[in-house]
Amino acid sequence: MSASCGHHGGGFDGMSADYRRRLWIVIAINATMFAVEMAAGQLSGSQALKADALDFFADAVTYGVSLAVIGASLRVRATAALAKGVSLLIMGLWVAGSTLWQVLVLGLPSAPVMGVIGFMALIANLASVLVLMRYREGDANVRSVWLCSRNDAIGNVAVMAAALGVWGSASAWPDLIVAGIMAGLFLNSSFQIITSALKERRHAH
Repeated sequence: MSASCGHHGGGFDGMSADYRRRLWIVIAINATMFAVEMAAGQLSGSQALKADALDFFADAVTYGVSLAVIGASLRVRATAALAKGVSLLIMGLWVAGSTLWQVLVLGLPSAPVMGVIGFMALIANLASVLVLMRYREGDANVRSVWLCSRNDAIGNVAVMAAALGVWGSASAWPDLIVAGIMAGLFLNSSFQIITSALKERRHAH
């Protein structure tokens, strides 16, 4: 992951039929898991599952936008990446806010549901990471795809840890703590993407 965190202004720009096919695959994976995980989050009362479902949604949108701007000018691609960074920022703030609200009306989420769905999501995320591994470096647009894939993998491991914590402690705090960590992950990724996109826009002709 560390190799893909730097700025690669002249890197891979997505112009590859193979890359497009891989994006379609991960769009399908992420859209499916968004629906499954959001429903499970509602049923189990888990903030961490809902936060992770939003991560899947963000990824599906990110991959769709990335497909749409492949072949466009650097300025257009950088602008698309900037929009994705801003959307991640908004989502991070929403997760942080909803988690704070949940603290005031604590309800114990269902640990078994969290664990099962978290494991399913982890498998989906690992599949997406493997599909995109070859294209983990590139311009801001390509890099935003990789950052979202990384968020998913980290997020689902965290959800499973939260499920174990909820089960062991009979408390909602592990779930809330994980949701807070994921909000921070959204905000950190949005900062990286926005910074990279603004730098590319400045260098675009």
